[in-house]
Amino acid sequence: MSVASAMATGGSVKLFGGPVSPYVNRVVMALEMKSVEYELVEMYPHQKPELLSKINPVHKKIPVLVHGDRPICESLIIVQYIDEAWTNGPSILPTDPYDRAIARFWAAFVDDKFFPLLRQMREADGEEAKMLVFEKVVEASLLLEEAFINCSKGKAFFGGDNVGYLDIALGSFVGHLRAMEMMNAAYKVLDETKTPRLAAWAERLYSDSLVKDVMLDPQELAERLKKFHAMSKPDSN
Repeated sequence: MSVASAMATGGSVKLFGGPVSPYVNRVVMALEMKSVEYELVEMYPHQKPELLSKINPVHKKIPVLVHGDRPICESLIIVQYIDEAWTNGPSILPTDPYDRAIARFWAAFVDDKFFPLLRQMREADGEEAKMLVFEKVVEASLLLEEAFINCSKGKAFFGGDNVGYLDIALGSFVGHLRAMEMMNAAYKVLDETKTPRLAAWAERLYSDSLVKDVMLDPQELAERLKKFHAMSKPDSN
């Protein structure tokens, strides 16, 4: 990014978080889309640094984007902020008001319904309990399959020809879905037989230069997630 562009948008940019977090990956993808120069300061909530409490005193969660001396919290809000603060580069949110509203609706569905189910499945006690939750995950993925059909309008991504807001919102979890499948092949969410368009979308997305340079390799992600969850347990502090 040029000096003039940096000055116009308020100075330096720091992103607090780490590559294991899908929410942090969302912000990185948005910054990369807009060609914004930034510094990634790696940290995770279980580390409970004083700085995180200072820049996000309400939730004490990552990611936090600090633009100049102003912190912005919550991943989807940060992505929207980036789209509005840096007008150079491609638009992240759809330009049509209706399409923008629909993209926001499904992004909220991902955060409020889809990812919480994945977390419930991971934390479920026993294979029977996991499978019960997995059935709900499949139901949610079928809804996302329909959302892709309607939003993409026959094109490659939710955002059309290029990666957009909903691609970022859902795509940040693709690596986690693949890592989950690697740990247990029975839990395949992006199933070519059940959700063929969503599965093909995930392949295209993960091959896109914007995404593949941001996301960890699924094998590495699986290994880091095991360590991360172990460190996050209360008895490991």
